[in-house]
Amino acid sequence: MRIELFTSAFCDPCHRAREVVAEAQRLVPELVVEELDVAAHQERALAHGVTSTPTIVVRRADDSILVTAEGVPTLPRLLTALAEAKG
Repeated sequence: MRIELFTSAFCDPCHRAREVVAEAQRLVPELVVEELDVAAHQERALAHGVTSTPTIVVRRADDSILVTAEGVPTLPRLLTALAEAKG
């Protein structure tokens, strides 16, 4: 399973989202996290419909998208989504 974390350089909530994602990765070692700055990855952000940062895309093992969520996630919500992605 994989998370794509869309961020921007001067986004305070992005810092908090990184912390939550890092804790989830610590708890779920097989989790792959890819952080993407929207300025550097505009086409990809547009393809995912990213309109604000942070935005998190949770993908299943087959690379299908399970959920796309804007804002800072809570750790319990993120872990729940990861458990569902794990299947």
